[in-house]
Amino acid sequence: MTGWDKEYELYKHQYQELFDDCMKKEQETNIEFLEKNISKKTGRKVVACSNGTDALYFSLLSLGIGKGDEVMTTAFSWISTASVISMTGATPVFCDIDINTYHMSFESITRMYSDKVKAIIYPHLFGNMSDISKIKLFCKDKNIKLIEDACQSVGASFHGIQAGTLGDISTYSFNANKVVAGISGGGAILTNGDTDIFKKLRKHGEHEILGYNSKMLLFNAKVIDFRLNKLDEYVKGRQKVASQYDEQLREYVTIQDVPEGVNHTYHKYVIRLQNKDVRDKVKEKLGASVHYPTPIPEHKMYRDIPHRKDSLFITKIVCDTILTLPIHPYMEKSEVNKVVDTILISLEHENNNFLNQMKKILGEDLFDKSLINEKTEDIYDYIIEKSYQTPSYIEEVDFNNKTKLKIAFNKFYYNVIA
Repeated sequence: MTGWDKEYELYKHQYQELFDDCMKKEQETNIEFLEKNISKKTGRKVVACSNGTDALYFSLLSLGIGKGDEVMTTAFSWISTASVISMTGATPVFCDIDINTYHMSFESITRMYSDKVKAIIYPHLFGNMSDISKIKLFCKDKNIKLIEDACQSVGASFHGIQAGTLGDISTYSFNANKVVAGISGGGAILTNGDTDIFKKLRKHGEHEILGYNSKMLLFNAKVIDFRLNKLDEYVKGRQKVASQYDEQLREYVTIQDVPEGVNHTYHKYVIRLQNKDVRDKVKEKLGASVHYPTPIPEHKMYRDIPHRKDSLFITKIVCDTILTLPIHPYMEKSEVNKVVDTILISLEHENNNFLNQMKKILGEDLFDKSLINEKTEDIYDYIIEKSYQTPSYIEEVDFNNKTKLKIAFNKFYYNVIA
């Protein structure tokens, strides 16, 4: 559900005029108008190419990164964030993420660093941004390059600083599911440095170096340019939908943390649920997607590709519990409500499973609000929390005192569920 069909109905006349104009011109022609538009918005030099993957790959090639080098990146992203590293012959080093932002953990970066590291690819996920000042200082101190993967966050900003302006090299994507999309995808490389290498790489090396076919055709560039000029409209529409989700869901699921000062564009609206079983049931009911269900280094391809990885404890938790909800700028309130109702009905069913399991152990006389200020050992709180995540757990675990278990249950129920 991208919403571009509804957007087309709003601007059909402009699209038809744009199409007629482009069909009278050569498609393999100068697209500097798009590069200048992006440059005007970001204050950087820009080179357009076929897609965000090529933009990342060319960024690494321009730095001379290859076999024997290491590049650090996240274990939680679309796979091309990492696959481009292996394409150069370098070794990807997978870092864990922050449980709230889903972005690379600075602590993991410091743990996994080695003298072979030449760059960090840092993606902003889902249209969000985080404070990366520590990472920038770390890169400067270690004399390594920061490649900012802003493919999911065109239009986002952190305290007024735009995504795409923070890296030594930064990248955009205009894939069909993005906030700004081309007809056939698209990408861009942003830098303050020399751009000649990128122009050569996208056009067969201009017969001077080994290059690639990564051109962007005129009509696609015109559509991206047209949509870039409507970026604020798209973002406001997405933020309106996101605020409706936030308001109705925050008491029942984990909604995404948005740091102070962030202009979140909501390329994706994600929530987290109590465990994988619940997530998968809600996913099936909604026909929704999961971004992302598997840590990148656990994909089959990495069985044969050299890499290093951190323990990825947080990444695995997020992969098992995250769910992407439908969002686009033109969603009706009734469509949002339908999604919310489906989630809440599913969660009510899961809560009933939990309560039914607890009644088997503690009896029908389960609820006693007067117990919420009583204290018990931490183990009883743990048993209740674990049983909420996996209701059958209560039948598997041993405990000594039903009274203490009842106290822990009521504390949890009235503070978390009720």
